[in-house]
Amino acid sequence: MEAHAEDLRAEVQDQDGGDELVAAIREDPSTAALPPADRAMLDFAVKLTRTPWAMVEDDVAALRAVGFDDVAIHDVVQVVALFNYYNRLADGLGIDPEP
Repeated sequence: MEAHAEDLRAEVQDQDGGDELVAAIREDPSTAALPPADRAMLDFAVKLTRTPWAMVEDDVAALRAVGFDDVAIHDVVQVVALFNYYNRLADGLGIDPEP
């Protein structure tokens, strides 16, 4: 997970409070102060990861409500699905991501 935190830190390094944002996301992503579009995307990704069978049209509508179009929604779903696949593959093979 440290690699992901470093990637995020690189993305927000020029923003005021960037380091605090990274720390808040690491501490509890559900309470980190995120812009509405980022919050909606994070909530969508968490639900798709943890309870994919519970996804409903309202989940997509929440993304649309903060400005996501069809292409952006497709991209979110693809990235979430791909990273879930990679993580399960690594877990299933017992790969240590940070040796």
